[in-house]
Amino acid sequence: VFAVNGFLRVATGLDIGLSTKCVVIPKEMGMCHKIGYSEMRLPNLMGHTSMAEVILKSTTWQHLVHTDCHPHVRTFLCSLFAPICLDTFIHPCRSMCVAVRDSCAPVLLCHGHAWPASLDCERFPGDEDMCLAPLTKDYKHLHKALPKPTCQTCPAVEEFFTHKRVLEVFCDSNFAVKVKLSKKRTAFEDQEYNIECQVEFITQGSLLPYETQSMIQQWLLINEKCIERMTPTHRPTVYLLVGNIEEGIILVNRVYRWQRKDSQLTLATQKWRYHKCL
Repeated sequence: VFAVNGFLRVATGLDIGLSTKCVVIPKEMGMCHKIGYSEMRLPNLMGHTSMAEVILKSTTWQHLVHTDCHPHVRTFLCSLFAPICLDTFIHPCRSMCVAVRDSCAPVLLCHGHAWPASLDCERFPGDEDMCLAPLTKDYKHLHKALPKPTCQTCPAVEEFFTHKRVLEVFCDSNFAVKVKLSKKRTAFEDQEYNIECQVEFITQGSLLPYETQSMIQQWLLINEKCIERMTPTHRPTVYLLVGNIEEGIILVNRVYRWQRKDSQLTLATQKWRYHKCL
């Protein structure tokens, strides 16, 4: 759950010098580890003055970082919550804020939150000033453009079906991924999940199984209400997610509950290899 409503406004014109100190980035701030530096300034650029406050406020964003909604979401958030220890504060550039906001605001909205006023992009300096800029435009060419998961209505979980009906659904689909879900207990009482994925099939020629796995994990993190519905208890539950890729968007159309006693899904996935669609 994102608790973004109570953020303090971005601190501007903070007095460097004696009023700030360098401290090690705490282990609780997992999203800001392995970012190229290990010490941060306190107070930070969000105006948080104690480490307890930094940890509390930053952990509400860890889930957004896990959704991988933009390549620079970690850099952007960590530059504010855990600014690098230099002689001066380096703000993120306005263009970085806009890029991250445009990609990640729909994910926040999917979780019922608007992009917070404390991260209003107008507060950040233009690219001509000294600030953290996004990587060059070449970044897009270096990375294969993968289909994007999107916020969507969670399909009802189907529990009664025949393998023949499932094969008909497979014929109209681009992928089927077996997913094992379980809730994690965390120190901060927020929900986190273990998500294991195994690709049963992909018909999109250019996609690889590991890419499809990570896209389904992303889809689940973005559509967290769907995960909540699919994990009523802390016991691991197994599902088959079946869907299509349309115009670069991943859509999950069917969710089947895969129960141990149920052989219909196992039969359908085995028969699929030799199945001829009409």
